[in-house]
This record gives sequence, structure tokens and C-alpha cells, in this order.
Amino acid sequence: MQRTILAFQHNANLRSLQTVVTAVTSVASLEEANRGLYKQGKEDDHVVVTEQTIFHPQGGGQPSDVGVMKGPDGTTFDVSMVRLSTITRGEALHFGRFSDSSKTFKVGDTITQTIDSAKRELYSRYHTAGHVLGAAVRHLLEKEVANFDELKASHFPDSAACEFQGLIEGKWKDPIQKRLDKYIDAAMPVEVDWWDEDDFRSNGLERLIPDRDAMGMDKEEKFRVVKIVGAEVYPCGGTHVGTTDLCGKTSVKKISRAKGNSRISYTIDE
Repeated sequence: MQRTILAFQHNANLRSLQTVVTAVTSVASLEEANRGLYKQGKEDDHVVVTEQTIFHPQGGGQPSDVGVMKGPDGTTFDVSMVRLSTITRGEALHFGRFSDSSKTFKVGDTITQTIDSAKRELYSRYHTAGHVLGAAVRHLLEKEVANFDELKASHFPDSAACEFQGLIEGKWKDPIQKRLDKYIDAAMPVEVDWWDEDDFRSNGLERLIPDRDAMGMDKEEKFRVVKIVGAEVYPCGGTHVGTTDLCGKTSVKKISRAKGNSRISYTIDE
């Protein structure tokens, strides 16, 4: 199978997309590794694979999009989760259920994908807010905290947090909030670009160069980066809002520390 083209990475405004079905199978008949991605799946649930997708697969700390696919004869497939295959690199698996269990898509069908726009907007706001928080903490504490580095993040609404190497004391909570407010209120543009290794080096960001082999990328492919203009650049495959103010009020909830690392949780006004 070929890698699924992630159409949303090239056009963030897409909410609907026509594409072609390349595979349809029941969850029960999946390889065990892929079946484990959808533990809540029932026997009559299915997986649909398409040439392109507008759905963001869960990953990079961001939840997957949800929505529907509709076929030419009115057949409807409710998409409840999207994940990248653990077997076929780059293949997006759309998990869900056909509204009429007697009807399915056929390979070669042209179908229309439509995402839940409200959830996409919410997830994009959380994702951008997490990057802005990471930038605020880096600029404030990079030279203040021993062995500082950014580690990973979760942008799920019920567990949003950024993790850092180094111990960040509670006294930094208010200064971090102040810097975060400054970046949110500044309405910094959030732009997508495509870089190769030399672009990272020329911008002094060698530390951010992704592992091309681990990502299964060809030598001529470029990495997708998200630039918060005036703050930071991050290699990122997720969805974002257009300017930082669109995140809405973003609040630092708590700073916790364990095993030499720190975790800063956050919320946004929904």
C-alpha cells in the first residue's frame, strides 16, 4: 500500500474532501498490532483506507479528527478514530462503523470525507496553545534551569501539558503565565513551511532535526515545520490556528516535578 496523502497538512482550511477508497476491512480481520490501535472496536466495526485524507490521525500529542465519509450511493461511514498503521508506514486507518451494516464502500469508490469542524477547531487551539506555552517556557527558562530542554506534550483537552527536562520551581508559574499571555495577545502568525536538514542548520536549529529514517521519509522529502512567527519553530505534522490569539485565554494550571523533569499542565477557555 502507498502512504496516505495527508491533505490537511497542505491546506488547513479543508473541511471536506473527495478521495478514492483503497481498502475496506473489518476490525476483526486486522493484524493484531493494528487491531490494538482501536481497543473499543466491535465485531461489526470497519477500517477504511483512502488515497488522501482530511482527517488528522492521532499522534504528536493531538487527538484524531472525527467525522463522516459518504459514498456515491448514500452509504455512510461514521469515523470515530484515525490512526497511522503500525504495519504499513504512512497508511492512515479510519476506524468506525457503517450506518447500514448491509452496505460498505468498494475499493475504487469516490467518497466524500467531512470532518467535525468544531472538534478540529478545538484540537487546533489546544495544539497551538501547547506550542506557545513551550516557546514561552523556553525563552524564559532556557538559561535559568539546569539541563533545560523541551521533551514532549499532550494536547488532549482533558490532559493538556508540556514536559521539560530540568526542574522548574513553582515560583515560575506566574512569570510563565505572564509570558504566555504576552505571546497569545500578540496575535503572532502561525505559519507552515517545509524544511530540509540544511534549513534547520541555517536557522541555528540543529537540535530539532527529525530522524528521517525513523519517519520513513525519502531523501528528497522535506520536513513539515510550524513557525510561531516571533517565538519558535517546531517540526510538527498537526493542525493549528492561524494566529496565537485564536487559541483564546490559555491558563497554566500546575507545575509538577519528578525524576529530574517538569510537567506544566494548561487549559484553554472553551
